[in-house]
Amino acid sequence: MAILVKPDTKVLVQGITGSFGGRHTQLSLKYGSQIVAGVTPGKAGQKFEDTVPIFDGVAEAVKETSATASAIFVPPPFAADAILEAVDAGLELVVAITEGIPVRDMIEVKAAINGSATRLIGPNCPGVVTPGTGKDSHGGCRIGIAPGYIHKAGDIGVVSRSGTLTYEAVWQLTCNDLGQSTCVGIGGDPVPGSTHLDIIKLFNDDPDTRGIIMIGEIGGSAEEEAAEWIKENCKKPVAGFIAGTTAPPGRRMGHAGAIISGGKGTAEAKIAAMEDAGISVAETPSQMAEALIKIL
Repeated sequence: MAILVKPDTKVLVQGITGSFGGRHTQLSLKYGSQIVAGVTPGKAGQKFEDTVPIFDGVAEAVKETSATASAIFVPPPFAADAILEAVDAGLELVVAITEGIPVRDMIEVKAAINGSATRLIGPNCPGVVTPGTGKDSHGGCRIGIAPGYIHKAGDIGVVSRSGTLTYEAVWQLTCNDLGQSTCVGIGGDPVPGSTHLDIIKLFNDDPDTRGIIMIGEIGGSAEEEAAEWIKENCKKPVAGFIAGTTAPPGRRMGHAGAIISGGKGTAEAKIAAMEDAGISVAETPSQMAEALIKIL
């Protein structure tokens, strides 16, 4: 079943003709994902890799291809407008890979998305993968930049702020013969489209997800809020890890530029909240799968 995307989800890529967007579109096609359209203004009528039609706008691409999800590889100054164009076109899912979108732009995007039919993942995130059942999980839906081959189809959900730690958790699970239902990198920007809690709720409701790994990092209160909800509502075993335990007090840490203030957002506070919620917390990144296996 999975969440957000299935292997047959039709995806369009905004910024498909850029070097970064083009490279990862190639990898998604190689992975077997259904990339049905690209969008680059002024490039309509061209084809990417001789197979994927390119359109000037998202609305036209959706009308012609019935795409329901978008990957955004548009440069930071134009990325917010690209997200809003996807929202206006009625896409169910928008995954913003772009790093460095101005916070002010994202505040406007967040306001526009509230009440819309669109779910935003990111920005500044590795994306979403629902593994396929072929060799090296081929045939799945890969939106973003995560390496496809590390995945394995199964029933463990993964949600993380950090891309690198997402890959680490996934590879540990795969090496322990535990496949994944869906892996979601939510990104580390100050104004995220979706939080840990948003994704945890989806995993909790997904009949094909048996257990969850939640990876957070210092700064903010998202992990504490998720832990509070998990304690009262989650029906599935959850393991977790908090990055940044070695950060000097008051220092910025991680891609989110996380700042600890007023005693909130510390690794200690997050770990305490997670343990209080019954989450199995790994002490080091190398123990994330092990922490889940203990409670399955």
